[in-house]
Amino acid sequence: MSAVVLALSQWAIPVFLIFAPIYALFKGVDVYNVFCDGAARGLRLLVQILPFLLGMLVAIEVFNASGAMQLALAQLQPICNRFGLPADILPLAVLRSLSGSGALAWCAQIIETNGPDSFIGRLAATMQGSTDTTFYVLTVYFGSVGVLHHRHALVVGLLADLAAFAAAFFLCTLIFK
Repeated sequence: MSAVVLALSQWAIPVFLIFAPIYALFKGVDVYNVFCDGAARGLRLLVQILPFLLGMLVAIEVFNASGAMQLALAQLQPICNRFGLPADILPLAVLRSLSGSGALAWCAQIIETNGPDSFIGRLAATMQGSTDTTFYVLTVYFGSVGVLHHRHALVVGLLADLAAFAAAFFLCTLIFK
């Protein structure tokens, strides 16, 4: 069975890339012009999104470089110790809402330091997969379509992140400890 799944997964994209243009040609679609129009629209979208993306990335870097994250984590560490939450997981919880790549790097560091089968390694992996980059979604997606007032979306997104982190901690504690 795994050999069939492997073969299907290896051939799925090439078959689609061959089949879709042939099917479009039979339907009378000018494949090359449609492709070029789509590429042009993609570039226009990139130009619209780029200022929001750059602003978000600069804000994240300033937050990290200023020491604000370390200061906030130092304030939260006693609370985490009371609940048995490893303090090393806090930067992942903060970074995940801000930056997917930053959170992935922190998660990889936790797993490399503690091992993939450790409690904190499993917790980091679960937390990484449980949430989305809320600020990225708000900045890039809302900015690209011109949504200016996203106050409620921010609150709901951060509450969803908090619920996902709490659920990840609860389930990992229940299953792995």
